[in-house]
Amino acid sequence: MMQIGLIGIGAGAAAALLFASVVSGSLLSIMLFYVAPLPLLIAALGWSHWAAAIGALGGAAALASVFGGFYCLVFLAVVGLPAWWLGYLAMLGRPVQAQGQAQSQAQGQAPAVEWYPPGRLVVWAAVLSAGIILVAIPTFGTDSETFRTGLRGALGQLLQVDGESRLENVDRLIDFMVIALPPTAAVLTTITNTLNLYLAARVVHFSGRLRRPRPDLAAMDFPKPAALVLGAAVIITFVGGIAGVMAGVVSASLLIAFGVLGFAVLHSITRGMGSRAAVLTGTYAAVLVFGWPILALCMLGVAETAIGVRGRLMSRGGPPMRS
Repeated sequence: MMQIGLIGIGAGAAAALLFASVVSGSLLSIMLFYVAPLPLLIAALGWSHWAAAIGALGGAAALASVFGGFYCLVFLAVVGLPAWWLGYLAMLGRPVQAQGQAQSQAQGQAPAVEWYPPGRLVVWAAVLSAGIILVAIPTFGTDSETFRTGLRGALGQLLQVDGESRLENVDRLIDFMVIALPPTAAVLTTITNTLNLYLAARVVHFSGRLRRPRPDLAAMDFPKPAALVLGAAVIITFVGGIAGVMAGVVSASLLIAFGVLGFAVLHSITRGMGSRAAVLTGTYAAVLVFGWPILALCMLGVAETAIGVRGRLMSRGGPPMRS
């Protein structure tokens, strides 16, 4: 228990330092801010979710003593609690009731364990990311007009030059950012939460402390209600008002999660193809360079959840599912 506490304190200190770097306002500090959950996730996967909890509380206390209560609450809401919850779920497992299990236990073998599905972890990363943005929206206003006015004022102060003059066409830029910023923030937070969890698992696996075996990410799937929630959120975006803004945040988070599932489906259905490397390399390059091709992968992920693309291809003699 002493080791878990020390690891938690160290992870919390590292996460708090990464989080506090945003105070400088530099571009590098924004990147460091987004990787702040990584030390807590490493502690959770490698030692215990209790280590992540200790780190989250310790980091929050340290920030409160230096910067005040506001930074403490933001750290807990944006970094500490999401990292602890994802780490807890990632190491959640239960014994599998399978034939021959009693005989295996009698022979001294460890019982098989069913681990929390990776697809549900991605969905949780999206849900937590949307929740972070949704909690922040009321700080600018409780209806669409006051929200846009408050966000426009904050962005105007941020983009001022020398405190007085503004950049050329800055008003037009601000109007665009007011519309685009909430869903864009949700997308970035979902991506970074998912990447932080993946990187933490890789680091802990490399160190030999990861008890969970590496899952076949190409075989991941999502619960069917996720597609229904996405559809409902997209419909609500057309309602307008603050409900439409919030629905846009949920839609953006879930869409990027389905994009991750689309990549998994693509990895799966290209197994056994001679041109697999070219297809995957071209797809990743197109997404990184242009961005918009991710929408096709989002639709592929939605189609997989709705009709089971991989299963249909297998039933028609498509590419094999095995590695």
